[in-house]
Formats: sequence, C-alpha cells, structure tokens
Amino acid sequence: MEKDNATLEFLSLVDVENYEDIYSKDISGGMYFGKPVSCIIEGEKRLRQKAERPIAYFSMEYGLATSFYNKFSAARPVSANNRNQEQEVFSNYRLADYFFGVKIDRLMDLPIYSGGLGVLAGDTIKTMADYKLPAVGIGMLWNTGYFRQKFWFKYGQMPERIHWDVSSYPGLIPLKNRIKISLKSEEIHLRLWKYYVYSYNQDYALPLVLLDSNIEPNNENNRHLTDQLYRSDNGWIKAIQRIILGMGGAAALKELGYTIDKYHLNEGHAVFAFVEKARGLAKNEIQELKKHFAYTCHTPVEAGHDKFNSGDLSNILKKDDFEIVREFGRESGDLINLTLLAMNVSSAINAVARKHRDVMHLQFPAYKERIKYVTNGVHTHTWISDRFKALYEKYPAAFKEIKSNPFVLENARNLKDDKNFRQDLWQAHQDNKGEFCSFLGKWGLSRDIFTVCWARRVAAYKRPSLILQDVQKLLEIAKKYGPIQIIFAGKAHPQDNLGFTYINEMLDKIDTLTGVYDHLKIIMLENYEIALAKMLISSVDVWLNNPLPPFEASGTSGMKAILNGVVQVSTLDGWVVEAEDKNIGKIFGYRGPDGKSSNEYDLHLADDSRELYLALGETIKLYYKTNDKGKVDIHSQWIDLMINCLSAGAHFNTYRMLDEYKRLIWNI
Repeated sequence: MEKDNATLEFLSLVDVENYEDIYSKDISGGMYFGKPVSCIIEGEKRLRQKAERPIAYFSMEYGLATSFYNKFSAARPVSANNRNQEQEVFSNYRLADYFFGVKIDRLMDLPIYSGGLGVLAGDTIKTMADYKLPAVGIGMLWNTGYFRQKFWFKYGQMPERIHWDVSSYPGLIPLKNRIKISLKSEEIHLRLWKYYVYSYNQDYALPLVLLDSNIEPNNENNRHLTDQLYRSDNGWIKAIQRIILGMGGAAALKELGYTIDKYHLNEGHAVFAFVEKARGLAKNEIQELKKHFAYTCHTPVEAGHDKFNSGDLSNILKKDDFEIVREFGRESGDLINLTLLAMNVSSAINAVARKHRDVMHLQFPAYKERIKYVTNGVHTHTWISDRFKALYEKYPAAFKEIKSNPFVLENARNLKDDKNFRQDLWQAHQDNKGEFCSFLGKWGLSRDIFTVCWARRVAAYKRPSLILQDVQKLLEIAKKYGPIQIIFAGKAHPQDNLGFTYINEMLDKIDTLTGVYDHLKIIMLENYEIALAKMLISSVDVWLNNPLPPFEASGTSGMKAILNGVVQVSTLDGWVVEAEDKNIGKIFGYRGPDGKSSNEYDLHLADDSRELYLALGETIKLYYKTNDKGKVDIHSQWIDLMINCLSAGAHFNTYRMLDEYKRLIWNI
C-alpha cells in the first residue's frame, strides 16, 4: 500500500515496531487510530526544537480515562482482556447480591494507574495538549497494571492480577527504540512505547512515552520489573522501578531526540532522572542542571516519602551515580530520602494545596522559603457529564466559550435567579442520577432518595468508615428525616493491612443492616476505576470527603463532583480549605493543629462521626425540603448550593493549575 505524505512524515519522526505487519491499517491515510496524524507531527517537531523550551512531565502512573475520553479506534479486533466485563456488588440487600452482578462491557481504562496521582497526571497532560505546550509525558508500561479488586463475600478485598493485551490496546504503539540502564552489576534493557494524548479540540497531540522491561536480553527477574505498579513487598524491586522511571525516562528522552528544557518530577519517584543527567558533570555544571528541574510533592503522609538504605542503593548504582544520590539525598545515618533528593536537585518545589504547603513547612523547615504551592485541579472536559455539557450549551450567553475557556463556569452565579436554568440544572442532575439507578437496577435505588457517596483510595487517614461509625445512629437519622442511599467504592493497597481491615469492617457493618432497606440502602462497589468514578461524581447528591486534617494533600474527587453540581460534605482539609468561603456544602469536624505536626493515627473517630451525623441530618432535611417525592422546589437553597459548586469549578481545574505552574514553577 502506498503511503500518504502525512503518514510518511509521521513514520520519519516515530519509528514504529512491526508497522507493516500490525499497525499499517491503524496508522494510514493521514489518521492515527482514527484521529488526525498532523496533530502528532506538530507536537513531535516542537519537542525537537530547543527554542520551544519543551517540558518532560514524569509520573509513576497515568490515569487517562481512555474508556470515554480521547478514545482511539482500532482496525484490528481488541482483545477481550482489554474490556471490563462484570463487577460484583456488596450491599445490605442480600437477595440482589447473591444473584446479580453489574454487567460492564467497555474498553478497560489503560491500566497504568492506581488512583489520584495517576488521574491528576492524566488530567495535567490533557491540559498541556489543550494549551498546545511542547511537552511529553514519561511513565511506565505496567504489564499487569495495579490490581483488580474482588470482594469475597464479606471477607474483604481479594486482589487479582490484571492480564491485559498490550499489543491490541487502541492507540498504544511499540517503538523500535531501545535503551539500557547501566547499574553496578548489570544492565537493564528497556523498550519504549507511545500513547498520544490529544487536545479536547483534536487540534494538537503530545506523546506519553512508556518504559517496558519485558524484553530480551533481560533475564526473567528483570523482565518482570515493570509488571505491577507500586510493588512494595520487595525493597529491591521498589528501588529499581524508581530508577527505571528516572534514569530510563531521561535516557529515553535523549534517544528520541527531544531537547528538554524542564524536567518536572511528580513525587520523588522520578528523581533518578537528575542522576542520569548529572553523570560526568562538574560541580558548577550540576548547579546549572538544577535550574532545569522542578519537583512536586503530593503527600504529607510519612509513608509517601520513599526512603532506602544507602547500602542497598550503593549495591545497585554505579559508584559515581550513588555519590550524587548520597550527596543530595542523605537524610540521617544510612537513609536516603528521595523527597530530600528531589528538593535538593530542583530549582522549584511546590506543594499541591495551600494547607499542604503549610504542612510541608513543618515537615521540612529548612526548605520553608523555597516551597510554594499550586493547588491541584481537574480536567474540566473529562469530568463534566454529557448532560451538563448539554446544559451549558443551552445557555450560550454564560457558557459559550467553555470549550476554550473553562473559567466561564464562574458565570453560573449570574443565573441564580433564572428559573429555567434552575429547573434545567436540577433535571440534568436527576437524569444522571436516574441513569446510575438503572445501572444498579436490581438493587432498587431511586432518583428521589437522598444519595451520598464516599469513593477514593481506602487508607486510614481518609477514614472510609466514618459514616458507619454508629450504624444505629445512621438508621435513626434515616427514619427521622427520610431514607438514605450510601455508595462506597475504593481499593486498599495490597500491602496496606490497615486498609484491608477497614474494608472488612465496612462489609461487616453493612451486613448487620439487612432488613432495613426501605430506610437505609448501603452499596459497596467493586473495583473502583475511572469510568465508574465518572458515573459516581455526576449522579449522587452529596460527595462525602472526611480525611483527617491535615493529611489530605489536596484531593481531587470533590473537584470533579462540583463540575456536575454535586454538593460537598467535607472536613476542612486539602483543596476544601480554599473553597470554605464558596458555600458549596457543609464543613464539619476536626480541623487539625496550627503550627505543629499532627498524629495520623489519632483519627478522632468518635467526635467527628457525631459531627458528621449532625451535618448529615441538616443536609438531608434540606434535600427533602427540595425534593418531596419528585415534587421539586426550584427556589430551594439546595439548588443555590449546586450553582455555587458549578461556579467554584471555574477555579479548581487544571487550566488554572497549569497557568500557575507556567508562572511560578516553570518560568515560561
């Protein structure tokens, strides 16, 4: 087949492995898996031009919402292993649990993420594409993903390995390019893959480069280094995975001919990129190199700061590489702290919310003057539901520019007195809610029953079971004010025993509430992932966020929910601190100490559960005053809260976030 000019130009820039045998039908006729290849060509060329000051964005994980956003079409059949099939549900409605599952037949989201950090990274590079920045993402091709969560009756979470087919995933291509990492006693060989991220308007694309050790001539052990995300059962593997991301990522950028000006490190995971770039440089040259590195810390939790024994790293790294690590990353004694290493080799450091900055100042007082903050955001066009997009199109005077300027969501406030807008807003939400109820049809959920959702990673400081602390009190509230539907979803890390305990506790408590389904419906959804999150954040009435302050660095799930008018009930932590004055719901609970560190294991469960029940009671009363068995009071304060949420979405997005990164961190 004769190739068109656009395809030829693409192939001159991107050396696709097995193009003629496998990918020629997917990349031809000026199209890349159904999308214009010209966008890719422009992005690839700009990454090779020093004057463009390209940015390399490193992250251990990327959640790209490939099941519903930026979807690619493939000429070849997609393996059944790349599709979701059925999920189980655990609820206090046993009859449904025993006999039914939720059938899901859609493309699996590219399984190279675990949760919030990955979804944020995905949202960030989408926004980079929207802004047409010369940028490239660097990540890992996790051959078995993170894990698939299964519930075994009421005995808790059972992690299952994911078996997906890399070669048939739409949009994902292998490159002929190979690189190697030279360590003290061996070499690790890596294959490169690419996945292109298109702008919302499909007029620009940037590459995500993924590193894969599953090739010859690696030995069997090393071929499995890029199998599973966040393996922490083996310290050596944990260290090597970070070395692959950092050193391998920097080497990959050089191999591909990209002239990177700024290396952006998400967490200390990628800090070995500096080691790769610093090799052989004089001290003054190393100081100059620091100007090209920026570091974002995403966690105030101690376990989130990677630490390794210096003896272990000295046995892995070559002498000169280890000396760099020891010089800039030594914490005390024999410990190497990758957070310290990242801060010491970066010209710019930022926390991911104002409160998180204050916590970092306490954790790292020597760096207080250098630590700035850029509050996280979410990619507006990914997380607004289709019905709300249609709603915004219906009011062009306020939202005409939303595709190019998400900040116009602020104009929602101007429509507070518009009866038609209030009616349409409520209806769009109810239609989303009705769709979710149909999705869980066998469990008998109703669009006219107050529905609250807690969905995120299951970890102690996030206090997943707070609303179940006193189930009898919860039942009393439901009987007094009106029925309640509660949705839970979330995974615990496979090595987080405390997280497992929380899931078991929640399942046990749910199991005690059989027989009260008319008043209190509680559902726990299996295998929380991006497509499920998209449904939840647009269909529930209240998004519950109750971490122990100040241990939620930012949190982004609530930001996604407000884009769809979902009211917040939250403790004052992370991004919510900056939204306290926006009247988007109810704030409750412990606020954390000022000017001193806190204890992440003192969870304040008793006091905060009491406050949560009070907040919940007030919120439920307002809801049923607004929605009385389907009869809606359009003038209700509840709809005011929904409009406030939409308006706040103008600030808590990745467009504002990226503007601040450009100005405060990247200096571009």
